[in-house]
Amino acid sequence: MGHTVLMTERRLLRPEPWFAALALIGLVGFGLQFFLLFTGGADANSGEAGDAAPLGIRFVRLFSFFTIQSNLFVLAASLLLALGGPRRLVGRVVVQDAVLSIAVTGIAFSFILDPSIELRGLASVVTTIFHNVIPIAFLALWLVLGPRRLWNARTTAWTFLWPVAWIAGTFIAGALTGWYPYPFLDVPRVGFWAAAGGAAIVMLLALVLTALMLLVDRRVPSFGRPPRHRSEGAPSAAATSTGEHGVVGR
Repeated sequence: MGHTVLMTERRLLRPEPWFAALALIGLVGFGLQFFLLFTGGADANSGEAGDAAPLGIRFVRLFSFFTIQSNLFVLAASLLLALGGPRRLVGRVVVQDAVLSIAVTGIAFSFILDPSIELRGLASVVTTIFHNVIPIAFLALWLVLGPRRLWNARTTAWTFLWPVAWIAGTFIAGALTGWYPYPFLDVPRVGFWAAAGGAAIVMLLALVLTALMLLVDRRVPSFGRPPRHRSEGAPSAAATSTGEHGVVGR
């Protein structure tokens, strides 16, 4: 039995190079976006050019977008997984936030962007990286390579702190500055209840996606080699021979 498990694990894919490559793509995307901001180019989310606001404000606005924060989570998670996987609770929460938020970005926010925004040149490349390439690639890698058995009720509770804080912070900052990252949350434009309803829809989508993520984490096998170490405080599960991280025994 042990020999069978060993031979099966040898046939599994190494996830580290794939996530390292994705992290590199993310760094390229952020590098190009920073270059655009410093040179007066367009923000790949809003389409604002250099004369729209001072540079410092443009950077603050850039990191106010859910899409950008999601891509930051993906970058951090990809680096963790490229280095062998999360070892502690905070790492597992980062990976869960990355999967959840980039799924929301890929499903919802790509369709909520203002269709009147016309991006050209590098800005078009950046928005494609952030809204299409990274969501599809990261979710595909996670579905195929795992790792699995990372999450439970505790990690999920911590994971939802960030989306809730982002929504609350968006409304508070908008009330103080009059600027909102997305039109459907713009209270002066759509009204408070419409904006609150939009935020509620996003949270409902996040809850549905979380249920699907937990189902995949527990039930769907992966084809990636399991980490050499067990995550500290990870959810208890059967031994690797029962298919904890891969296809062994499935």
